[in-house]
Amino acid sequence: MTGAAPEMKLHVLSTGVMETDLTWLLLKGGRTIRDRHHKDDPVVWGDCPTHAVLIEHPEGRVLWDTGVPRDWEERWAPTGFHDFFPVKEPVDGPGYLDSSLASLELTPDDVDILVLSHLHFDHAANARDFMNGRTRIIANDKEVEGASKIQGYSQGAHIVSDYQGLPIETVSGDVEILPGISVIETPGHTWGTMSLRVDLPQEGTKIFTSDAVYLRDSWGPPAVGAAIVWNNLAWLESVEKLRGIAEETGAEVIFGHDGEQAKQLRYAPDGEYR
Repeated sequence: MTGAAPEMKLHVLSTGVMETDLTWLLLKGGRTIRDRHHKDDPVVWGDCPTHAVLIEHPEGRVLWDTGVPRDWEERWAPTGFHDFFPVKEPVDGPGYLDSSLASLELTPDDVDILVLSHLHFDHAANARDFMNGRTRIIANDKEVEGASKIQGYSQGAHIVSDYQGLPIETVSGDVEILPGISVIETPGHTWGTMSLRVDLPQEGTKIFTSDAVYLRDSWGPPAVGAAIVWNNLAWLESVEKLRGIAEETGAEVIFGHDGEQAKQLRYAPDGEYR
């Protein structure tokens, strides 16, 4: 992997904050998963933020993930997840991908490359907005293969209409997308979950784990698993792979859905990373 590109900068975009029983994200303490109608029962409900990453690179704009959709209640209802992961933002308000891009005076047509960490409903839900004939859409080959076999409306957190028919280019393994921007193959959460590595010229390496690691508390060591995991052994191996890269590079690690860490991030349009 090559070094950082000069003049590269990174924006973290708010793309919707879900609420949920945190047992989904951290299997700890023997809790039982409950829906939003029982969130005041003695269980731990909390914020489950989503984010996207927009990288301004000399060779183009790269977007990582797309967050949750504005029509989440309707789209998720057939899966039942609308009761387990309700979104806090009003459907007609700010805080979704389109409004976050607009805060930077951008639209999907301004994005050159969209990279999807995986195809779950809170990461790929707005991917169809980028079917504009110019944005390259990239995902892991194993993720696309697995998701393409799903029959019916959905399976688990994959909703077929989110990604069906997208002109997805597949990659395998750890791949440099542009100089200083790489994906890391980190399966376990799904067949082909990927994490993002960005080597910034001034602030050094940032690793965005997506759902390879939900929370700082999941990171450990030792790593602590979660309810939504396709393959626990692969997940553990991916966490240790990321830990090795982080230790080698001195990277800051940004976890996929950590509500406490999210409070410390510099969100667009007011903050950025260089």
